[in-house]
Amino acid sequence: MKFSWLDVSIPFFNTAPAKVPVSVNWFPNRRCNYECHFCFHTNTNEFILPLEDAKRGLRMLADAGMRKLNISGGEPFLQARYIGEVFKFCKEELLLESCSVVNNGSKVTEKWLDTYGQYLDVMAISCDSFDTEINLKQGRAENGTATTHIGDVFKVAQWARERGTKVKINTVVTINNWEEDMNDQIEQLEPFRWKVFQVLLLDSENTGAETGSLRDARNLVITKEQFQAFLSRHAAQKCLVPEDNESMKDSYLNLDERMRHVVPAMNIQLKLTARSDF
Repeated sequence: MKFSWLDVSIPFFNTAPAKVPVSVNWFPNRRCNYECHFCFHTNTNEFILPLEDAKRGLRMLADAGMRKLNISGGEPFLQARYIGEVFKFCKEELLLESCSVVNNGSKVTEKWLDTYGQYLDVMAISCDSFDTEINLKQGRAENGTATTHIGDVFKVAQWARERGTKVKINTVVTINNWEEDMNDQIEQLEPFRWKVFQVLLLDSENTGAETGSLRDARNLVITKEQFQAFLSRHAAQKCLVPEDNESMKDSYLNLDERMRHVVPAMNIQLKLTARSDF
């Protein structure tokens, strides 16, 4: 596959003041080894943008004002060397303030951290529950088993802290876990931030066959009151940062695996135009 040109347009198609893409969230890899039932990344193609093209796109974003890059997925550590080289480039050449990665903890190794940890500011680990059965209900499991997930979370958090990398925990609150008390485990993990999300439905992604979705998370939805009950139960955790459905929508500049995703609310377009020969 050959890319014919790469372009960043700010603004795009209108004269409204352009917003600076200070924080960018990029999904370089759609594949995942877990099967979370609420996940809205139902497209699991194996496309990976060539590293040099990714670097060109990231440089353009930096020139446009990007200071922070977060990589998520999919499971980013299925392409461990690739994301490591991205972080190295962002720190050494683009001089970004912050590089972070969101992952499920199952594929991180000490070798990777010894090689690339110096370029990573935040290790964000997804953990919805400290109950194995609830993790199974969530789909937070590999090949039908969730027996190692909780141990992986604690292990990776310790490895990161030992190397001076900040630890963040991400939790998606659904009908399965909204009544859980996670206070003791969060205190043990000591994250600098605990991001708590209300499960989000997106048409054509996780709202059932009627909308062309490959996944249906409608049975996992909770009310605002149930989400608030979870937050209240954990109010003593100073690291807790909640995000309900309204605050999640259009709140990030998200780039897909081809770095061509448009976010109208940001008035920004990063576009890689390619020949359709793959």
